[in-house]
Amino acid sequence: MPTLLRLLALPAAALWACATAAWAQTDGVPLMKPSITASAPAARPLPPAAGGFRTITWEALVPADWDPFKEFKGIDLASMQDGDPRATLMLKRMREVWDRAPVNPALVGQQVRIPGFVVPLEDTKDGIREFLLVPYFGACVHSPPPPSNQIIHVLPKTPAKGFRSMDAVWITGTLSHLQTDSYMGASSWRLDAVGVAPYESAKAR
Repeated sequence: MPTLLRLLALPAAALWACATAAWAQTDGVPLMKPSITASAPAARPLPPAAGGFRTITWEALVPADWDPFKEFKGIDLASMQDGDPRATLMLKRMREVWDRAPVNPALVGQQVRIPGFVVPLEDTKDGIREFLLVPYFGACVHSPPPPSNQIIHVLPKTPAKGFRSMDAVWITGTLSHLQTDSYMGASSWRLDAVGVAPYESAKAR
Protein backbone atom coordinates (compact mmCIF):
# COMPACT_ATOMS: atom_id res chain seq x y z
CA MET A 1 0.00 0.00 0.00
CA PRO A 2 1.56 3.32 -0.99
CA THR A 3 1.98 6.02 1.62
CA LEU A 4 -0.31 9.04 1.61
CA LEU A 5 2.27 11.26 0.01
CA ARG A 6 2.62 8.87 -2.91
CA LEU A 7 -1.15 8.64 -3.05
CA LEU A 8 -1.45 12.30 -3.97
CA ALA A 9 -0.34 11.28 -7.46
CA LEU A 10 -3.08 8.64 -7.79
CA PRO A 11 -6.46 9.18 -9.49
CA ALA A 12 -8.87 10.97 -7.16
CA ALA A 13 -11.35 8.09 -7.02
CA ALA A 14 -8.72 5.76 -5.53
CA LEU A 15 -7.12 8.26 -3.19
CA TRP A 16 -9.37 8.50 -0.16
CA ALA A 17 -9.87 4.80 0.52
CA CYS A 18 -6.13 4.18 0.41
CA ALA A 19 -5.23 7.32 2.34
CA THR A 20 -6.82 6.38 5.63
CA ALA A 21 -5.19 2.95 5.52
CA ALA A 22 -1.79 4.37 4.61
CA TRP A 23 -1.71 6.96 7.42
CA ALA A 24 0.52 5.53 10.13
CA GLN A 25 0.16 6.54 13.75
CA THR A 26 2.62 6.58 16.62
CA ASP A 27 1.04 7.20 20.02
CA GLY A 28 -1.82 8.94 18.24
CA VAL A 29 0.48 11.21 16.28
CA PRO A 30 -0.06 11.13 12.51
CA LEU A 31 2.98 10.52 10.33
CA MET A 32 3.24 10.38 6.57
CA LYS A 33 6.17 7.98 6.73
CA PRO A 34 8.44 6.92 9.56
CA SER A 35 10.54 9.94 10.45
CA ILE A 36 14.27 9.82 10.81
CA THR A 37 13.81 9.30 14.55
CA ALA A 38 10.93 6.83 14.38
CA SER A 39 13.08 3.85 13.38
CA ALA A 40 15.18 3.94 16.53
CA PRO A 41 14.23 1.15 18.97
CA ALA A 42 12.41 2.37 22.04
CA ALA A 43 15.10 0.89 24.24
CA ARG A 44 17.76 3.06 22.58
CA PRO A 45 17.10 6.74 23.33
CA LEU A 46 18.21 9.53 21.04
CA PRO A 47 21.74 10.74 21.75
CA PRO A 48 21.79 13.52 24.35
CA ALA A 49 22.30 17.09 23.23
CA ALA A 50 25.00 19.35 24.58
CA GLY A 51 24.73 22.92 25.78
CA GLY A 52 21.27 22.64 27.28
CA PHE A 53 19.52 21.74 24.03
CA ARG A 54 16.76 19.14 24.39
CA THR A 55 16.79 16.32 21.84
CA ILE A 56 13.30 15.79 20.43
CA THR A 57 11.56 13.62 17.85
CA TRP A 58 9.33 14.80 15.03
CA GLU A 59 6.31 13.34 16.79
CA ALA A 60 6.77 15.91 19.57
CA LEU A 61 6.08 18.77 17.16
CA VAL A 62 2.46 17.71 16.61
CA PRO A 63 -0.39 18.31 19.11
CA ALA A 64 -1.44 14.97 20.60
CA ASP A 65 -5.10 15.53 19.72
CA TRP A 66 -4.62 16.75 16.16
CA ASP A 67 -6.49 14.72 13.56
CA PRO A 68 -5.55 15.63 9.97
CA PHE A 69 -8.72 13.97 8.65
CA LYS A 70 -11.16 15.57 11.11
CA GLU A 71 -12.80 17.80 8.48
CA PHE A 72 -13.07 15.00 5.95
CA LYS A 73 -14.64 12.15 7.88
CA GLY A 74 -17.75 10.74 6.27
CA ILE A 75 -16.63 11.69 2.76
CA ASP A 76 -16.52 8.69 0.46
CA LEU A 77 -14.01 9.81 -2.12
CA ALA A 78 -13.60 6.25 -3.37
CA SER A 79 -17.14 6.37 -4.76
CA MET A 80 -16.37 9.39 -6.92
CA GLN A 81 -15.26 9.13 -10.53
CA ASP A 82 -11.87 10.38 -11.68
CA GLY A 83 -12.09 14.08 -12.46
CA ASP A 84 -15.08 14.60 -10.16
CA PRO A 85 -14.96 18.29 -9.17
CA ARG A 86 -16.02 17.35 -5.63
CA ALA A 87 -12.88 15.22 -5.25
CA THR A 88 -10.71 18.00 -6.64
CA LEU A 89 -12.17 20.50 -4.20
CA MET A 90 -11.76 18.09 -1.28
CA LEU A 91 -8.09 17.47 -2.08
CA LYS A 92 -7.52 21.21 -2.40
CA ARG A 93 -9.13 21.71 1.00
CA MET A 94 -6.97 18.94 2.47
CA ARG A 95 -3.85 20.75 1.30
CA GLU A 96 -5.13 24.00 2.82
CA VAL A 97 -5.72 22.27 6.18
CA TRP A 98 -2.30 20.63 6.17
CA ASP A 99 -0.55 23.86 5.18
CA ARG A 100 -1.95 25.49 8.34
CA ALA A 101 -1.49 22.55 10.68
CA PRO A 102 -1.26 23.43 14.41
CA VAL A 103 1.89 23.01 16.47
CA ASN A 104 2.60 21.69 19.95
CA PRO A 105 2.62 24.93 22.01
CA ALA A 106 4.81 23.36 24.71
CA LEU A 107 7.79 23.49 22.32
CA VAL A 108 7.45 27.14 21.31
CA GLY A 109 10.54 29.02 22.52
CA GLN A 110 12.37 25.83 23.47
CA GLN A 111 16.03 25.14 22.70
CA VAL A 112 16.02 21.84 20.85
CA ARG A 113 18.06 19.42 18.79
CA ILE A 114 16.38 17.37 16.05
CA PRO A 115 17.52 15.35 13.04
CA GLY A 116 16.07 15.59 9.56
CA PHE A 117 16.71 16.03 5.86
CA VAL A 118 17.75 19.26 4.15
CA VAL A 119 15.63 20.97 1.50
CA PRO A 120 17.63 24.07 0.43
CA LEU A 121 15.80 27.34 -0.14
CA GLU A 122 18.83 29.61 -0.57
CA ASP A 123 22.08 27.90 -1.54
CA THR A 124 25.15 30.07 -2.20
CA LYS A 125 28.86 29.52 -2.77
CA ASP A 126 29.32 30.23 0.95
CA GLY A 127 26.82 27.55 2.01
CA ILE A 128 23.09 27.10 2.56
CA ARG A 129 21.65 30.24 4.11
CA GLU A 130 18.08 29.01 4.46
CA PHE A 131 16.45 25.59 4.24
CA LEU A 132 13.50 23.43 5.22
CA LEU A 133 14.08 20.48 7.51
CA VAL A 134 11.81 17.51 6.81
CA PRO A 135 11.40 14.19 8.67
CA TYR A 136 11.96 11.71 5.84
CA PHE A 137 13.89 11.42 2.60
CA GLY A 138 12.19 12.88 -0.47
CA ALA A 139 9.64 15.13 1.25
CA CYS A 140 9.01 18.36 -0.70
CA VAL A 141 11.43 17.22 -3.43
CA HIS A 142 10.37 13.79 -4.70
CA SER A 143 6.91 13.86 -3.10
CA PRO A 144 4.42 16.55 -1.97
CA PRO A 145 5.03 18.32 1.35
CA PRO A 146 3.83 16.77 4.61
CA PRO A 147 1.63 18.83 6.96
CA SER A 148 3.26 22.12 7.89
CA ASN A 149 3.71 21.04 11.52
CA GLN A 150 6.13 18.43 10.16
CA ILE A 151 8.31 20.98 8.35
CA ILE A 152 10.81 23.30 10.04
CA HIS A 153 12.04 26.49 8.36
CA VAL A 154 15.70 26.74 9.38
CA LEU A 155 17.80 29.90 9.38
CA PRO A 156 21.40 29.00 10.31
CA LYS A 157 23.44 31.54 12.26
CA THR A 158 26.13 31.09 9.62
CA PRO A 159 25.71 29.44 6.19
CA ALA A 160 25.75 25.64 6.42
CA LYS A 161 28.68 24.46 4.32
CA GLY A 162 29.20 21.06 2.73
CA PHE A 163 25.54 20.00 2.62
CA ARG A 164 23.32 19.14 -0.34
CA SER A 165 19.62 18.54 -0.85
CA MET A 166 18.35 15.56 1.19
CA ASP A 167 21.49 15.28 3.32
CA ALA A 168 20.66 14.05 6.83
CA VAL A 169 21.65 16.50 9.57
CA TRP A 170 21.25 17.38 13.21
CA ILE A 171 20.18 20.95 13.89
CA THR A 172 20.22 22.80 17.19
CA GLY A 173 18.53 26.08 17.97
CA THR A 174 15.42 27.79 19.30
CA LEU A 175 11.98 26.87 17.97
CA SER A 176 9.30 29.44 17.24
CA HIS A 177 5.82 29.16 15.78
CA LEU A 178 5.95 31.15 12.58
CA GLN A 179 4.02 30.30 9.43
CA THR A 180 6.23 30.40 6.33
CA ASP A 181 5.18 29.70 2.75
CA SER A 182 7.91 28.80 0.29
CA TYR A 183 8.06 27.32 -3.19
CA MET A 184 9.01 23.97 -1.60
CA GLY A 185 6.23 23.86 0.99
CA ALA A 186 4.58 25.55 3.96
CA SER A 187 6.05 25.29 7.46
CA SER A 188 4.50 26.06 10.85
CA TRP A 189 7.85 25.99 12.63
CA ARG A 190 10.93 28.21 12.44
CA LEU A 191 14.26 27.37 13.99
CA ASP A 192 17.09 29.84 14.38
CA ALA A 193 19.94 27.37 14.21
CA VAL A 194 23.20 27.77 16.08
CA GLY A 195 24.42 24.42 14.78
CA VAL A 196 24.03 22.23 11.69
CA ALA A 197 25.98 18.94 11.75
CA PRO A 198 25.98 15.66 9.78
CA TYR A 199 23.53 13.12 11.16
CA GLU A 200 24.81 10.30 13.31
CA SER A 201 22.46 7.68 14.73
CA ALA A 202 22.44 6.57 18.35
CA LYS A 203 23.86 3.21 17.21
CA ALA A 204 26.76 4.93 15.47
CA ARG A 205 27.64 6.67 18.68
